[in-house]
Amino acid sequence: MALELDGVLTDTRPLWNDWLEDAARRTRVDLDTVPEDRAAAAPVLDELLGDWRPLLERFAADRAPIHFRPRADTGVTLRELQAAGVRIGVFTDAPRELADLALAHVGAARRVETVGSLDDVLAALGEGAVVVRSRDELAGLQ
Repeated sequence: MALELDGVLTDTRPLWNDWLEDAARRTRVDLDTVPEDRAAAAPVLDELLGDWRPLLERFAADRAPIHFRPRADTGVTLRELQAAGVRIGVFTDAPRELADLALAHVGAARRVETVGSLDDVLAALGEGAVVVRSRDELAGLQ
């Protein structure tokens, strides 16, 4: 089962946007040209900021408890799926550093086998993987 991080488990976009704003202020670099798609944003940030991933990781680690909270219903569903032998992957356009922090804070990291783009996760999980993009879809699978 491939779960969309932002639609099913937690929304990483507000923390990402906060970081972009903070990074622009601290570095005095105009980041208004950074694409909305975060996978496309990575090479732009590489060019504008250089080694930006540690900056994001530190910023996100400091603020993750404010942005990411476990949801009991989602946690129960993930436990049940894992107990039933379902392999779980998470896909996102968020940088891996942000995705890993989010998964840890919502209590899903130990239940997730693979994290990456949708294509990467589907390749890792194999044929027949179900793609879930919302909490409602996940709840409907029970």
